[in-house]
Amino acid sequence: MNRIVFCPECRQDVRFSVREQLGSAELKGAVYEFMAKTAHCDECGMEVYVPEIEDENLKALYDAYRQKHGIISLEDIREIPEKYNIGKRPLSLLLGWGEQTFSRYYEGDMPAKQYSEKLTQILSDPAYYLSLLETGKGNLSKVAYEKSKVATERLLSIPPITQKKLEIVVEYLLFECQDITHLALQKALYYVQGFHKAFFGSFIFEEDCEAWVHGPVYRDIYRRFSGYCYDPIGSVEQPDTSAMSAEEKVLLDSIVKHICCYSGKTLESFTHGEMPWISTRGNLPANASTNKVIPKQMIGEYFTLVKDKYSMLTPANIKDYAQDMFSKI
Repeated sequence: MNRIVFCPECRQDVRFSVREQLGSAELKGAVYEFMAKTAHCDECGMEVYVPEIEDENLKALYDAYRQKHGIISLEDIREIPEKYNIGKRPLSLLLGWGEQTFSRYYEGDMPAKQYSEKLTQILSDPAYYLSLLETGKGNLSKVAYEKSKVATERLLSIPPITQKKLEIVVEYLLFECQDITHLALQKALYYVQGFHKAFFGSFIFEEDCEAWVHGPVYRDIYRRFSGYCYDPIGSVEQPDTSAMSAEEKVLLDSIVKHICCYSGKTLESFTHGEMPWISTRGNLPANASTNKVIPKQMIGEYFTLVKDKYSMLTPANIKDYAQDMFSKI
């Protein structure tokens, strides 16, 4: 606070001192007592006007009202978004309020009794807030939801659930290939798995794929997106790739550029000409359903041979294989 103010009596800028005494004022038809501050010129002792002190007195009056009627304090309101790592607007949306409602309370507006009670419970009960977060997450962006969930689970000492690498790869492909179909996504995952083993010596995810009629399929991903049939799945929000290594991103970007540029039916034709799918299905009729797993070892061996055959030095060389397979259709 600036300790210099203009004194009308001295007609100059002066230093001032602050005194406290019990005061009272009317608010919403009733009188409330509070500790009021006044500023006084150090030269003549006259009371002088200091905007910051008037603001403090107004807040003290409102605090007295809040305390009398059991309304949550301004300090507690401002603690909520920090405690749960959520913005003011997202918090309003989460609670089903108007976009600016919580922001108004944060700036000092007085919440109604029912709103106050809800905010008080949220502040004191992280488990209750987590239940609201799960119920209302559809009103938030994925980033806002995830950040607040991590903060809340930390308060509750709940270990965070690590997202599976397969799910991260799916989200990455959907974000980068915004018109990809379910059929093409399945084949892209298969190529990600095979080429990751070939280039880096390990499989990027642990799930197995099966040798279905239309090529390799990851069953859980099929269940998730089968409703799209041959329609594009649509765009998704930018995924969190913090758990991905630099080499994984390089490989995925190459798959996006050199594999996902082909249609799902074209990629199906690619896989129908490759040993892992052919060998796993054996003598099954072309339209026969099966849940036979394509052994990961077989996938790894095949794509390692592909890498050697095409003298691939980096994942960018996947382009040569894809173009060759396309020429054979």
